[in-house]
Amino acid sequence: MDQSTAPETSATDDLPFDVFSKQCPSRGLLEHATGRWGALTLGALYEESLRFNALRRRVDGVSEKMLSQTLHALERDGLVHREAQLVNPPRVDYELTPLGREVAERLLSLIHFVEGRMPEVLEARARYDEARADRP
Repeated sequence: MDQSTAPETSATDDLPFDVFSKQCPSRGLLEHATGRWGALTLGALYEESLRFNALRRRVDGVSEKMLSQTLHALERDGLVHREAQLVNPPRVDYELTPLGREVAERLLSLIHFVEGRMPEVLEARARYDEARADRP
C-alpha cells in the first residue's frame, strides 16, 4: 500500500489507555467527569437540556466562572453538546451527548449510592471526631 492510501494514524493509536499513568489522556477526562462540578453538571443534565442560568441554579453553589469552565471542558471531551440559537436575546442550551448520558448514568448510580449511605457516613464522622476530640 502506498502512503497516499495508507490510513492515517496518530501517536495515541498505539498507546494503551491507562488512567494511572500521568501521561494518559484518559486522566483528564476522569478529572472533568468526576470532579465536583463536572459530576454535578452531568447529573443535572441527565433529565433534560438546560440553559446556562437554569443549570447554575440546579447545581447549587457553582459560580458562573466555574460552570462556564466546566461546560467548556465537558464539551471538549464530547460529553456535552452546546446549542446556540440565533434568537434575540440569544439562547444557549446544554444537553448530554450519547457518551455524556452513559457517563452520567454511572455517576448517578454512585450519587444515589452515596446519598443512601449518608447515615453511616455521618455516624463514622461523628465517631472519628469524638475520638480526636479526646486527644491532647
